[in-house]
This record gives sequence, structure tokens and C-alpha cells, in this order.
Amino acid sequence: MILPIRTVLCSAYGCLVIYSGLLVFGLMCLVWSGAAALACYPLSKERGRVVGRRVTSYGFRCYLWLLALTGVFRFDLRALDALRDAGPLIIAPNHPSLLDAVMVLSRLPDVACVMKAELINNPIYGASARLAGYIRNDEFIGGVTEAVKDLRAGGQLLLFPEGTRTTRRPVNPLKGGAPLVSKRSGVPIQTVLIETSSPFLSKGWPLHRIPAVPVSYRVRLGRRFMPRDNLRETIAELEAYLASELGRGKGMDPAGEPLARPQNARLEER
Repeated sequence: MILPIRTVLCSAYGCLVIYSGLLVFGLMCLVWSGAAALACYPLSKERGRVVGRRVTSYGFRCYLWLLALTGVFRFDLRALDALRDAGPLIIAPNHPSLLDAVMVLSRLPDVACVMKAELINNPIYGASARLAGYIRNDEFIGGVTEAVKDLRAGGQLLLFPEGTRTTRRPVNPLKGGAPLVSKRSGVPIQTVLIETSSPFLSKGWPLHRIPAVPVSYRVRLGRRFMPRDNLRETIAELEAYLASELGRGKGMDPAGEPLARPQNARLEER
């Protein structure tokens, strides 16, 4: 069967954008990591965190803008802007793809990100992550104190409650990191719902596989959970809420429109 020329050209263009985009992202991270390694000497730890987080946020925003300019990717991240001046929060999104942290950090310039230890040790990302004061995961035992300290200083924390990218739709069983930090810091958990039209860059997605394009992403704010003493109850309620909200719709079409528009989520716990 001979494919239509338009289909072949679209596939080739999508392939070019995706692979060149991955290359550009790697080069951007490598260049900034080298600059961050030098910047850590003249800058104080506090000033380094401010500069590191803002440069990372701006760089990610430029990167997503470039991707959107190609037409292969579409992003609707406007809902995150409401959190920029919202004060200390534990931002807890679901985790469908590798782009999730990039999307959140691109809109929020004062966020400490909880990262896997191997990423902070990675030469491509490590120096910039350390300059920005991002927190090593390490099963999150050693990072709880650092996360609480950052929140009490007025910052925000990005923590994926699943602990890894989603493998069981609509959401994996949740870890206890976010509820534990919330309990110790007295800071609420703001859920963030990330919806996409494609499983591109999900757990197990092979890099040689080109998705149907355009690939669309939409972010909306979910319910805000206040700190509680009972961690198991918080985990169970948080997981049930995310599963309900993410499972309510039927996904997105390639234009980025929800196939079944979900109801507006509550921002405050009642």
C-alpha cells in the first residue's frame, strides 16, 4: 500500500522536529550546566538559587516556544500562571511524559524541583540543578528536611507524587513524599492535571518511534489539599482524586481540544 505524499511528508517533518528538538534540548542543558558550574563560585548560595531557577525557567520557556513554533507540538500552560504569586505550595502534577517538569518550570521561576539523584549527578544537567538548589530524591528520605526548609523560606516545590512517569492509567499508586512534606511544613498540596493527546515520551516509549502529530499538552489546576496528620488518608484521598479527574475525560484530539471537557476542579479544599 502506497502512503499519500502528504502523510509521508508530515511524518518526515515530525521526525526532523522531534530529533532536532531533542538535540537542541541536550545542547541547551549542556551549555547552561557549564555556565552554572562557573557561576557557582562568584555567587552566594542564595543568589545562585535565584539565578539558577530563573535562567532554567526562561530557557525551558524558550525551548517550548520553539517546539510550538514548528506546529508539531501544542502547549496550553496558561493555568500555571495563577500559581506564580500564590506563595509556598507543593505543586503535585501527574506524570505522563518526560516533558512534564519542563512545562511546569517554564511558567514558574521560583520552584525547587525534586530530581532523581542520577540526574543531579549527570554532567548535562547536574551543575545547573545544583546551582538552582534542586533537591535529590534518594527515596526522598534525605530531601524532606531540605524541601521543608525551602518552603518555609517562601519558595515552591515541584514534586511528582507518583515518583516516576505513569505506567498504570490514569495514575500510578502514589508515594508518601508530598503528604509528608506538607505535614512537616504546613504547606498545602496543589494538584496539577496534565493532559496530552499522545503517549509520546511516556514510560517505555522508544525514542525511535515517531508519534502522530501534532502532539498536544494541556495543563489545568486541580484541588488544593491542606496539610493533615494522617499520611495514609492523605495519600488515599489524593490518589482517588487524581484517578477520578484524569479518568473522567476521554483524552484530547490532535488539535489539543478535550474529547470530553471535565468539570472545573476546586482550588480549595472544603
